[in-house]
Amino acid sequence: MSATAAVIDRMAGCESPRLREIMTSVVTHLHAVIREVEPTQEEWLAAIAFLTDTGKICDDKRQEFILLSDTLGVSMLADAINNRKPSGATESTVLGPFHVAGAPPRTMGDTISLDGKGDPAWVSGRVLDLDGNPIEGACLDVWQSSSEGAYDVQDPDQPDMNLRGLFTTGKDGRYYFRTVRPSSYPVPTDGPVGGMLTALGRHPMRPAHIHFIVGAPGFEPVTTHVFVAGDPYLDSDAVFGVKSSLVEPFVETDDSARASELGLANPFYVAGHDFVLARQAEAD
Repeated sequence: MSATAAVIDRMAGCESPRLREIMTSVVTHLHAVIREVEPTQEEWLAAIAFLTDTGKICDDKRQEFILLSDTLGVSMLADAINNRKPSGATESTVLGPFHVAGAPPRTMGDTISLDGKGDPAWVSGRVLDLDGNPIEGACLDVWQSSSEGAYDVQDPDQPDMNLRGLFTTGKDGRYYFRTVRPSSYPVPTDGPVGGMLTALGRHPMRPAHIHFIVGAPGFEPVTTHVFVAGDPYLDSDAVFGVKSSLVEPFVETDDSARASELGLANPFYVAGHDFVLARQAEAD
């Protein structure tokens, strides 16, 4: 009996068919990798050390295993499998490692930039169903990096919950808020995943974007981004998260009267994106 067959045979008593199915596949493919590459003992121990270090660097503000999954394209593959959408619905992309539960509720038109650092921006749009009707009561969980490319949980100089907020649509399905134009930024490179990217000759950059989780009662939620058109890293995102339908222009606008009306400094950037949700029955 082969080593692979012996391990799989030992799982015969597993009471969960799904767990047995998953672990049979994991063992089969992991053994196949070992047979194909024939690692030395030193290489195998280096792999164990890599996974150990990945676990050690994780805490309540940093999830290196998510970053590992993201940079290997696994997160986007799992996302594609688990988020098949009807035609016309907003496409999903990776959650990323910097989402924080409990963002503060905000009123439409509020700013999510608590320190005001960066180029001011006005972001707006609608939340619609597949027939183009506005969705009342849709919640948008919004977060982004600063103009310097860091999230509040990475940067002790930023206020807590900076560039985060929850917005709820009214009858017109519209959302709008003030923020700063996001910038492209590197994923964390001071841990094992950063070392892996360097060893593989890959850059760590993500194109500029704003994160959204959009949901409403009776509708399938979507986790997605809005990317900044023209960013140099759109075609080489370190986590493979870009989809063309999610790219929008951030248009520089020089209009002091409009800026005053919106509560922004002039000049400012304007961006828009409509989110389309499928009803739960349509998604199923």
